[in-house]
Amino acid sequence: MKFLVASSVLLKQISAINGVVASNPIIPILENILVELEGNQLTLTASDLQTVMTTTLDVEGAENGSIALPARLLLETLRSLPEQPVTISADQGTFGAEISTQNGRFKLSGENPIDFPRIPEVAKNQSISLSSSVLGEAIANTLLAVSNDDMRPAMTGVLIQMMGDHTNFVATDGHRLVRYRRTDIRPEAQSSLILPKKALSLLKSTLPMDDTTVKVEFSQSNAFFTFQSFSLICRIIDERFPEYENAIPKENNEILTINRMEFLSSVKRISIYSNKTTHQIRLKLNANKLTLSAEDLDYSNEANEVLACEYAGKDMEIGFNAKLISELLGNLSAKYVDIKLSEPNKAGLIIPSDQDENEDVLLLVMPVMLNSYN
Repeated sequence: MKFLVASSVLLKQISAINGVVASNPIIPILENILVELEGNQLTLTASDLQTVMTTTLDVEGAENGSIALPARLLLETLRSLPEQPVTISADQGTFGAEISTQNGRFKLSGENPIDFPRIPEVAKNQSISLSSSVLGEAIANTLLAVSNDDMRPAMTGVLIQMMGDHTNFVATDGHRLVRYRRTDIRPEAQSSLILPKKALSLLKSTLPMDDTTVKVEFSQSNAFFTFQSFSLICRIIDERFPEYENAIPKENNEILTINRMEFLSSVKRISIYSNKTTHQIRLKLNANKLTLSAEDLDYSNEANEVLACEYAGKDMEIGFNAKLISELLGNLSAKYVDIKLSEPNKAGLIIPSDQDENEDVLLLVMPVMLNSYN
């Protein structure tokens, strides 16, 4: 195998799929990237058995062939090179490879490509096409609420509910929940599936934020994403997602409307003085006034701040984890948000006051118990 390519072009494509490569894989071959040349088309594949990512690029091919090359070594070599043409050649018998540049040669040991896991090829049950910017927004809005608790595997991914006239993207970690609804994604058949966090994170970092069309296909066990020169295949999480609709309160009639950035900045300042374990802050609501406060009794630290807002509900004091509130508010782009509450011990809802016509964003956050509600 032998081909010539610009170092920056090859680096960009390898960097895009390198996130799939596990640091301590189950089998050693997964530390490698599969490199396949046919004519002038080079195909690069990375896999961790659960997720497979492939990209293709045009090169000046000389000899067809394939080899598995160590991802870390290949990536670090390309990163260290100035922009220039590089020639990569591989011996199909010994699986030794060489990177030739204008000033030097770099020899590395590869692996037999036959040992690399095969890319899943199964019959697709359903497919939809959507804009990469829409898919990127859906992933960006839900990913932060995905749980890292492996004891609850269903919550370690994002639920995608295709309902015919709309599609829901839902994530929860038990303390907060995000439901991102798109009315412009209308699949022909109703179905639902859970996609893992790692695959969605890779998609988020790779998807172009424009109107590039992404083709999404589903089988019983895998999801297939195809766009531009990339394809990503991931295993679907075969678990039952919690009945999240039951957790969304219907009677949150105490509505606070406030500037999102002012509220977020205040939460961050006040949280500096909160307990470093609980991150607890107190929100005291009065007519058109919000008082934020926090204290750390261990160090006698405390802080409070008053913000103007629109609020005509009953007086209330409620506690929240400042870290969760900050992450939820920071993930939004709206100028104002509506915070809908009912009681100090019941979940609060954060809803952007202005949203695109095709989206419906709902954030839920659980309160924390205050020592008193005086």
